[in-house]
Amino acid sequence: MRTALHAEWTKLRTAAGPRWLLLGTIVATVALSTAATSMATCTAGGCGGDTTRLALTGVCLGQATIAILAAQTIGGEYGTGMIRSTLAAVPRRGTAFAAKAVALTGVVALGGTAAALGSVLAGRLVLPESGDRALSLAGGPTLRAVLGTVLYLVLIGLLSLGIATAVRDSATGVGLVLGLLYVLPILSATVGDLHWRRLLERAAPMSAGLSVQDTTDPGGPSLGPWAGLGVTAGWAAAALLAGGLLLRARDV
Repeated sequence: MRTALHAEWTKLRTAAGPRWLLLGTIVATVALSTAATSMATCTAGGCGGDTTRLALTGVCLGQATIAILAAQTIGGEYGTGMIRSTLAAVPRRGTAFAAKAVALTGVVALGGTAAALGSVLAGRLVLPESGDRALSLAGGPTLRAVLGTVLYLVLIGLLSLGIATAVRDSATGVGLVLGLLYVLPILSATVGDLHWRRLLERAAPMSAGLSVQDTTDPGGPSLGPWAGLGVTAGWAAAALLAGGLLLRARDV
């Protein structure tokens, strides 16, 4: 496992694509978060609403580049045929797949931490003093929202890795993941029945997972912070299980 993990870490560290995608994640997340925070209306009594969630809005965009990065981790090898060399060097396919997942987790965690902290810092700089006090990491809800956001990005990366492994193609994998993230919530909004609409919202990986950012009304009409993140974890686990089983069962 150590050799396989070192090999996967070397691939991610030396290739230009992952570095640019991670940088793109950080820039896109912080930029959108800053733009959203700058539009907040604040008074002497505060800004109203959930300023922490507002300051982390950019994750809705940054997760797309994480999905691309994760899909290319294995989908790119299928496209170039390098997957044969990978599996020849590590014949135990489960070990090779696990090494990719662990290496991806580390890389996304680093990039996600930089993106989340950068967004909160930008929010503190943009909001007036009456509003930026809610963005202090010393506050439990804000710290939980930041850590939960990093975990959410990691789970999106693992979800994309699992799906790309199952379909053996980066573009198809990315398309499926982005459909789950962005299209499913839109479709749920078109459902007339309130019960089914809420059920779909709670089952969607993005709307459920990002409930971890709620700090003023955790839970509310949606799932609680950690319960929502658990839904996203369930999607990621199912994708990894399907991808791992298919990788072991079929020819390259």
